Amino acid sequence: MTTAPERTADLYPTRGATEVATPRQDPVVWSEASAPGPFTAGELAGLERDGFAAIDQLITPDEVPVYRAELDRLVSDPAIRADERSIVEPSSQEIRSVFEVHRISEVFARLVRDPRVVDRARQILGSDVYVHQSRINVKPGFGASGFYWHSDFETWHAEDGMPRMRAVSVSIALTENFDTNGGLMIMPGSHRTFLGCAGETPKDNYKKSLQMQEAGTPSDEALTGFADRHGIKLFTGRAGSATWFDCNCMHGSGDNITPYPRSNVFVVFNSVENAAVEPFAAPIRRPDYIGARDFTPVR
Repeated sequence: MTTAPERTADLYPTRGATEVATPRQDPVVWSEASAPGPFTAGELAGLERDGFAAIDQLITPDEVPVYRAELDRLVSDPAIRADERSIVEPSSQEIRSVFEVHRISEVFARLVRDPRVVDRARQILGSDVYVHQSRINVKPGFGASGFYWHSDFETWHAEDGMPRMRAVSVSIALTENFDTNGGLMIMPGSHRTFLGCAGETPKDNYKKSLQMQEAGTPSDEALTGFADRHGIKLFTGRAGSATWFDCNCMHGSGDNITPYPRSNVFVVFNSVENAAVEPFAAPIRRPDYIGARDFTPVR
């Protein structure tokens, strides 16, 4: 484990008296277009332009049942349910997410280390990477609640102390993503503008925000402007597909009122050269299982 570096200048102010838009100060793809790796130059160019890259099949059909069985095992384990890393739905009390899953499960730990996964993260970020956050999202049918529009970086910057936009997320589908079961939505190109939100961060905000986010959410006016300018892309795809997306993409998902669950494993890779410092806009940092303080590179 390495120690947190000194706090740096705040390039992306947020959680102040007013909502403030700041142009992006950082690259999207940190490596050269010719850098070796699983992504083609064209895919990297698309990620630079849109903020995301969709992979039709990141893991094979034979592998999907292995990871789905491990997800089912974890959410049915009473010890996991009692663990603080498990987040439940406010209404049904069913498990919504399990955090730090790469430490809880060797099955998911191997997936994080898989070259198909970590090599893509290194290629995008141009350096060794560590896991800032990992979780499984269950989103069962018949009423699982969605995730309101937000930029992950806004939260990671404000509450975890992530200095720069040098992080990338991957959502790997373990069930089919239909256009009706609460799939991921992204505003293409929104990653080019940082939207600093209005309002102070409550102490221990994570205890509420992981169920229903309020602090760090944009205004209706700002979201309307983003949507008018960028449009909205809904991601569908079979189990085993994946979406890579930049840390500053404006994204969200709707409720799932269909009978069909939408389960995925979600991993956030951050550059080892962008290790978290103290929070930029919160009274205390979030727990390590939400925003890691172990900056050991993935090997």
